Amino acid sequence: MRVPVALVTGSSRGLGRGCALELAKAGFSVAINYAGNKDAAAECRELCLGAAVTEAQRFEIFQADIGLRPEREKLVEDVFAAFGSLDALVNNAGMAPRLRADILLAEEESFEQLMRVNLQGPYFLTQAVAKRWAQSAQPSAIPTGRKIVFITSISASVASPGRGEYCVSKAGLSMAAMLWACRLAEYGVSVYELRPGIMATDMTSAVKEKYDALIASGGIPQNRWGTPEDAGKAVRALLAGDLAYSTGSVIYVDGGFHLARL
Repeated sequence: MRVPVALVTGSSRGLGRGCALELAKAGFSVAINYAGNKDAAAECRELCLGAAVTEAQRFEIFQADIGLRPEREKLVEDVFAAFGSLDALVNNAGMAPRLRADILLAEEESFEQLMRVNLQGPYFLTQAVAKRWAQSAQPSAIPTGRKIVFITSISASVASPGRGEYCVSKAGLSMAAMLWACRLAEYGVSVYELRPGIMATDMTSAVKEKYDALIASGGIPQNRWGTPEDAGKAVRALLAGDLAYSTGSVIYVDGGFHLARL
C-alpha cells in the first residue's frame, strides 16, 4: 500500500515540527516546508527519520514563503513532483506581528504582512492543492479520504488589542476552514480547524512571563503550557481519520482555556 504523504507548512520549528514528528510516528511521509531557517528544517528532517516506523517513509525539505504567490505555486509543483501525490495538507505556517502595538498605533504595513502570510497564503495554497485533487482520479492513501487542517489560534475569537492584526488574520483563517470544508466535501476531502491556545514556541517566548502568570492564576484549567507535541498528536488523530464524519469541526488544543467559567 502506498505511504500517505502530508505537506506541513512552517514545519522547521514550533507547532509545525511537532506535527511533522507525530506524522512520522504514524507512518506518513512528510514534505517539510520552511521559509528562512534551512538548518532548522534539516534538523526536523533528521528527527523525522529517527521517528519513522517504516523504511518506505520519506522526508523532503522545501523552501517557500507561502505568503508569496510564485513561491507558493512552486511549492505545490515541487511537492507533487517529488512524491507523485499528496494526501494531506497541514496549513501551519504563520507569523506574529514583528512589533506588538496597540491598535490605535499599529501600522498598516504590519496588518498587510500578516494577512498575506497568515490568511492569503494558506487560503490560496489550499486552492492550489484542492484543484489538483479535484482533477485527479488517484485514490487517497488515507483510507477515509484526503485531509486538510488549518491551524489557527484561540486569537480567532479572543481579542488582543495589542496585536489586532494577528487576531483578524486568525479569525479569517477560521472562516477559510469552514469555506473549504463546505466546498471540498463532494470530493471526499475532510477539512478541520485546529485552534491552539498558549503554546510553548519561539513565537510566545517574548511574552513568557505574561503567560506564566496567567497559568499560575488559574487561567488555564489544565494548568500548563501547551506543547508542539500536543498539537502534533491532534493533527495525527485527524489525519488518521478518527473524526471521519466531522468535517468543518473546530478542535481546541488549549487546555480548556476556551471554556466559559464562573
